Amino acid sequence: MSIAVRYYSRSGNTRALAEAIAKAAGVSAVSVDSAEAKLQEPADVLFIGGALYAYGLDKHLKQYLKTLKKGDAKRAVVFSTSWVSKHSLDLIKKGLTAAGIPVEEETFYVKSKPNADQLKQAEAFAKRYIG
Repeated sequence: MSIAVRYYSRSGNTRALAEAIAKAAGVSAVSVDSAEAKLQEPADVLFIGGALYAYGLDKHLKQYLKTLKKGDAKRAVVFSTSWVSKHSLDLIKKGLTAAGIPVEEETFYVKSKPNADQLKQAEAFAKRYIG
């Protein structure tokens, strides 16, 4: 099974979740503003996360979502951190749906900085989608 973990994080909070998810999947978490972010092959599961900044997604994540197309992933799973709202989850789902990528209804969200228990929960969450 091919798994990819992509994220954008300014503060490091979403990166921490991405790394916990990637650990569970046995892959690396890659920031969407990295040269390695482009999917080299279709993913069975694409975990993708970001946060809400001034009521929207960061431009890097918005741009990355626009590069995705149907067939890049069989399904996507969304995660997020935020100090204010879970709205980032909806915005990421909207971008994935526009790209033609099926999105799982269930998401993983942490308000502010994830603690050790929440990171373990993120690992467990990921394992449900990777068999």
